[in-house]
Amino acid sequence: MLTFEEKQTIIESFPELSRKDVSMKRVNYHYAASKFDKTVVVQHLHPNGNAFIYVADVPGYEPDSRGLVNVREASEAELRKTIEDAIAGLAEEKTETEPVEEVWLDGHNSKLELKEELGAWNIYHGLNLEDSFGDYQEAVDYLREEGFKKVEDGGIVR
Repeated sequence: MLTFEEKQTIIESFPELSRKDVSMKRVNYHYAASKFDKTVVVQHLHPNGNAFIYVADVPGYEPDSRGLVNVREASEAELRKTIEDAIAGLAEEKTETEPVEEVWLDGHNSKLELKEELGAWNIYHGLNLEDSFGDYQEAVDYLREEGFKKVEDGGIVR
């Protein structure tokens, strides 16, 4: 695990981030050029080495409900990549995207469809609503628990 000082050195190597000391010797780092109200990239870097990075809506991450991932155990390369991705996520204007629709199959070739609709993640069996979840990960966990695997582009089941 990187020390507080090592993490601080890595974070401060990003000139676009500005430091702000907060309570209990913790430090936040802001991205002033953010296209959103949210400017904090690194939240609560603590002397014990713990810290969080804001990656909401950044593909490839599974953030908590606040959009944060913990980087306490991150290597230097992982920390740098996560910060780069977080900055890129705050630097890009979000465009309206097509709703997500995925196909899931089980071992008996039963097919369910996972669709994002009005902020909910709905699972359909044909035209019938099977279940509805508040976030994508909850829906995926349910599908996996039920023995379903996602069909990727090209028909590959994962």
